[in-house]
Amino acid sequence: MKGHRPQTRLAFGPDGMTSGGRALPEEVAVAISFNGSTQAVMMATPADLRDFARGFALTEGLAELEEITKITPVETSKGIDLQIWVKKSAEARLAARRRYMAGPVGCGLCGIDSIDEALRELAPVSTDLSMSPSEVMAAVSALPQFQKLHDVTRAVHAAGLWYGKMLAVREDVGRHNALDKLAGAWAWDNRTIPGVLQSPPLFGAVVLTSRVSIDMVQKVAAFGQPVIIAVSAPTAQAVALADKLNITLIGLARPDRFEIFTHPHRIQQAAHVA
Repeated sequence: MKGHRPQTRLAFGPDGMTSGGRALPEEVAVAISFNGSTQAVMMATPADLRDFARGFALTEGLAELEEITKITPVETSKGIDLQIWVKKSAEARLAARRRYMAGPVGCGLCGIDSIDEALRELAPVSTDLSMSPSEVMAAVSALPQFQKLHDVTRAVHAAGLWYGKMLAVREDVGRHNALDKLAGAWAWDNRTIPGVLQSPPLFGAVVLTSRVSIDMVQKVAAFGQPVIIAVSAPTAQAVALADKLNITLIGLARPDRFEIFTHPHRIQQAAHVA
């Protein structure tokens, strides 16, 4: 499957009605299965699925990279079964975080069957980072250059990682899926010792095209990144959680302005890595 497909349509404008076509993003059911048991069914763009598998396992606290032994995307008549095989050390976590229902693209906590699991405890981000205001604005300005699927369809979200430059970007119809794909890609690409899987050693600012809700903050914290830069506004609860988890949360970011909601000490005129 591709990430998009052509669609015929009628367009109305100053010159009246015209026929033509437009590329639209694909949205398919992706069952995320661990050791043969389905944990979630998400509507997602069928691209970068191995990144999605690794990132979902990582940001949901289900399995570390070294616990994943195999990933196999299997196409079915109704969607894709993303089969993830993990070591026994991850099985207790999987049982505790079992999900039962299909999640729409806008839902990050859908299907978790207890309040305790939805609002799970996470350790504060220990990594620190300093950015200048110009770097924040450069990061949000740079993201559109990497939104290839959005350029074609105008209908998908993106998540990128910035550290002086845009290091990686992933796109999806779902904002949570885009972030999961980014986390999975970055973690996998930044294994530091051949044959040994580790969390990514580099850190930076996660740049988002979407609003920031509690579950997005949770995923960034599990990803271990200290700064969120979003083009939209956060929820009040997302701000409270980011403050608790030592994450600098920046919203309403534009190439010429932004608003800081938590831990403003990281944004300094003279940027440096602490």
